[in-house]
Amino acid sequence: MAAENRQARRKQQNKSGKTMNRIELAIFGAMTIYIFVVIVMYLKSEPIKGYEIQMGSLSVSKTYTGIALRQEELLTSPYTGYINYYVREGERVSSRDTVYSIDESGKLDSLLNSGDMGENTYSDEELSELRSEVIQYDRTFDSKDFKSVYDFKYDLEGSVVKLVNLNMYESMEALNQSSLGGMVSLCTAGKSGYIVYNTDGYETLTPEQITQETFDQSNYEKNRVNNNDLIEKNATIGKLITDENWSLIIPIDADRTAELEEEEYVKIKFIKTQEVSWAQVAILHLADGDYAQLSFNNSCVSFCTDRFVDIELVVDDEQGLKVPNSAIVEKEFFIIPAEYMCKGGANGNYGVSKEAFDENGNVVYEFVETTVYNSDENEFYVDDSNLSVGDYICKPDSTDKMAVSQSGTLIGVYNMNKGYADFKQITVLAKNDEYSIVSSNTQYGLTVYDRIVLDAASVDNDDFIYN
Repeated sequence: MAAENRQARRKQQNKSGKTMNRIELAIFGAMTIYIFVVIVMYLKSEPIKGYEIQMGSLSVSKTYTGIALRQEELLTSPYTGYINYYVREGERVSSRDTVYSIDESGKLDSLLNSGDMGENTYSDEELSELRSEVIQYDRTFDSKDFKSVYDFKYDLEGSVVKLVNLNMYESMEALNQSSLGGMVSLCTAGKSGYIVYNTDGYETLTPEQITQETFDQSNYEKNRVNNNDLIEKNATIGKLITDENWSLIIPIDADRTAELEEEEYVKIKFIKTQEVSWAQVAILHLADGDYAQLSFNNSCVSFCTDRFVDIELVVDDEQGLKVPNSAIVEKEFFIIPAEYMCKGGANGNYGVSKEAFDENGNVVYEFVETTVYNSDENEFYVDDSNLSVGDYICKPDSTDKMAVSQSGTLIGVYNMNKGYADFKQITVLAKNDEYSIVSSNTQYGLTVYDRIVLDAASVDNDDFIYN
């Protein structure tokens, strides 16, 4: 009898062991499948790129083309003959400097090129000046603005002419002894200023005469007298800019007018030179629109040959947290009146008293915790994880209740510090095409060194982050 009992117990233990083995095998198999699925999901998922928040600044600017107004006086030739220049365009001259000569015979150019005036030698400094001009032009060349090639040609020609023709002063005796003696007249500008060898008809333009048509460059033309051209007496051969002070006129819209009327000076960046300057600003209310007159007391020499000048008008220079625009998203939330919010639960967090029914169909109210994303004295923005449209909530210590229905949107980013996408509201102070500057240390916002999702479209709120 005892032997039969032992045998029965042994069979029961073997059966129990086999059952346990099957359970353990099933658990192990389920775990293996789970791990395999997680690995596959990870391999198939796109890695989420993060961005670390840093303090920064952002200059918000807009590009304008302005018309340059200066004190310009036309220069006319007192003689008839062939003209030769001895000063590079854009240089400052005194009232006694020889600027050009008038050759009544037309043979001076041949004499200068013949070598009879002596050998031309150039210093390293002079050659370096020519190289710098070529390099600068190469850096700024734009194939869409081919007419700039002619401006470069004249600039370079002016530099070479200056170097070559200065040799004439050292060989004046040879000139006087040549067949040209007494037939070449050396001329000055008569005043001090910057010499320019082109005219465009805008020399006497005043701010009050500006119209929208003035900015149309399709019909704009420069008139230029070139080296060795035959000119008549009293013909215009160029102009002299007699004052360092100058201004730019730009057209502006109503919003920009309102901004600039509050400013006395504004920051300007010149596109041509990439230099920054400050300009005194005045608003002109003319018949066909508003214009800003930007006045300078420097930089005239850099733009004395230009009538149209491209600038960036920098009106904001905000400081704050620098955030890529790709990280910014707009998200919808429920709006709950502040009097319906209360604190409760194990952690004492914000929530609402939500209407529910017990097993007998009686109305009961249960505390439902909600995540707050923004708030003020009147309302709270909360998530929809525990609430739905049509749910009734009760005002604390009252019988008043309301249905959840109102919603609104907030601008924010997804914080990834905790390993999942956590929406954080932001306040944008300024932005350009790539970045925005947002307020720092706000109640529900970001702080320095927070990590956020670089591409907000790649995740949703509460998604786990795969780095």
